[in-house]
Amino acid sequence: MVHHMDVDIPLFIQVNSIDNTAVIVNEGGLEKGTEFAGGLFLADRIPQGHKVALSDIQPGEKIIRYGEIIGYADTFIQKGSWIKESLVRMPEPPELDDLPLGGKAEALPPLDEEFTFMGYRNSDGTAGTKNILGIMTSVQCVAGVLEFAVNKIKQELLPQFPNVDDVVALTHTYGCGVAINAPDAEVPIRTVQNLSSHPNFGGEVMIVGLGCEKLVPQRLNEGKDEENIVSVQDQAGFMNMIESIMKMARERLERLNRRKREVCPVSDLVIGVQCGGSDAFSGLTANPAVGYAADLLVRAGATVLFSEVTEVRDAVHLLAPRVENEEVGKALIREMQWYDEYLSRGQADRSANPSPGNKRGGLSNVVEKALGSIVKSGTAPITDVLAPGEKARKKGLVFAATPASDFVCGTLQLASGMHLQVLTTGRGTPYSLSIAPVIKVSTRNALQEKWPDLIDINAGKIATGEALIEEVGWEIFREILAVASGDRKTWAEKWGIHNDLSLFNPAPVT
Repeated sequence: MVHHMDVDIPLFIQVNSIDNTAVIVNEGGLEKGTEFAGGLFLADRIPQGHKVALSDIQPGEKIIRYGEIIGYADTFIQKGSWIKESLVRMPEPPELDDLPLGGKAEALPPLDEEFTFMGYRNSDGTAGTKNILGIMTSVQCVAGVLEFAVNKIKQELLPQFPNVDDVVALTHTYGCGVAINAPDAEVPIRTVQNLSSHPNFGGEVMIVGLGCEKLVPQRLNEGKDEENIVSVQDQAGFMNMIESIMKMARERLERLNRRKREVCPVSDLVIGVQCGGSDAFSGLTANPAVGYAADLLVRAGATVLFSEVTEVRDAVHLLAPRVENEEVGKALIREMQWYDEYLSRGQADRSANPSPGNKRGGLSNVVEKALGSIVKSGTAPITDVLAPGEKARKKGLVFAATPASDFVCGTLQLASGMHLQVLTTGRGTPYSLSIAPVIKVSTRNALQEKWPDLIDINAGKIATGEALIEEVGWEIFREILAVASGDRKTWAEKWGIHNDLSLFNPAPVT
C-alpha cells in the first residue's frame, strides 16, 4: 500500500507480492515514459485505475491481481504496458462440486466498548431506525391511486404528526398477469411479504389492492383481518378510494406518532453492503474499509448482509472456507448453482457483468470485479445464507443471494430486514432507498471532489496514503450508528431522492 501525500509522484498499487499487475493511482492517468521510484517505465499512456504489467507476460500466462488469477494473456504483454480488457482471457469459474467448506474463519472477538444506537422498539422484538408509515400495493394497477393518496397524506396529515418521518408508497410491478404458482414466483411473493413487515414500519403497514388480482392482499397481511386493506373495486368513485386510504392512514399515523427513540444494542441492526458503479479502486480503498466496518459490526453483535451472486461467483472459492458449518456451505453452493442455471436459461453467462462504466474504471472482467467485491464482507465467518428476499434469521455475517443490479439488490436486502445500506462507488451513482438510508462511500478522491453533495464518506484518501483502511472503517462504523440514530442524514436523504422498489421475478409473466 502506498504512503505518499504528494499525488504528483507517479503511484501504483500492487496488492499482493505475487501480483504481476498493479493499478495506476494518479488522477488523469500517467503518460508513456513515466518512471516509478522502483525503476518501472510505462510503455503506454495508462488511465487512472487501469492496470500496468509489472513484468513481461507471455501468451497464455496467468495475469494475477489480489494474489488470484484474473485471466490469461491473449497475446504477449510487455512490462510497463497497459493491460487492456481485450488482452485478458477470462478463466473458468470455480467448480462448485469440490469446494472446501468451512474451517478457515475464526469467530471475531467482541469489541472492548459496548456500542448502541437510538432506535424505535417494535412489539415483535425488532427495532426500527426510522418511523415510517408504509403503504403497500398488492398489484401495480393501483399505483396511481396510491401515489395521489400519499401526496395528499403528506400535505394534509403528516404535518400533524411530527414524530413520523415519512409516508412511503411501496409500489411494484408484480401482482397480476404473472404465473403466481410457478416455483420461482416464491421469490417476488416473499419479497413483497417481507417488505410489508419491515421494522421501520412499526407493524402499521397498510395494503391497497384492486380486488381481482392474483396476489390477493391477504397473502401480504400475515393472516390479519381486513383492518389494514383497502380494496379499490369496493369503493364508489375515485375520491371515496382516496378518503378510505386517508382515514386508515390517520389511525396509523396517530399510533406511530406516539413512538419514541430509545437506547438499543447494535445487535438489533441489519446492515447491507453493496457495490454500485465500481472501478478498479473499489477493491483497494472503499471495499476494504467497508469490510473493516463489517467486522466491527459483527464484533458488536449486528447482522451484516453481503450479496450480488454474479459478483461473488468467481471468488466463491475464497468464501466457502469461511462458512460456519457444512450446512451453511451447502446453502452457499445451492444459491450459486441456482443462479448459474438461471443465467443459463436466459442464454447469458457471468460475462454480462461488468458494465461499460466498470470497464472504463479499469475492471477487465467479472473475475477481477468479484475479487474486489468480496472484500466488503470483511473476515468474519459466514453464519447463514438467504435465498433472494428471505428475512435475516441469524446475527453475524450473512450472504443474502441477490442479483448484482443495485436497485434489485437493495429491494431484496430491504426484504431481508436491512435498516441501512453502505454502497461503495467509483464511477458515482445517486442511488438511494426510501425505506432505509444509503451511505455512499467513494473509492477515489476525484469522485468526492466532483460530487461533494452526494458522497457521504471518501475512501480515496487510502490510495494516496492520507488515511489507513482501519481509520476509514471506523469512520463508516460511526456514521452507520449516527444515521441509524437519526442524528445525521445522508446526502440522498437531505435531497429526498430515492429509487423505486424493483422486485426480482425469475418466474414467467403471463
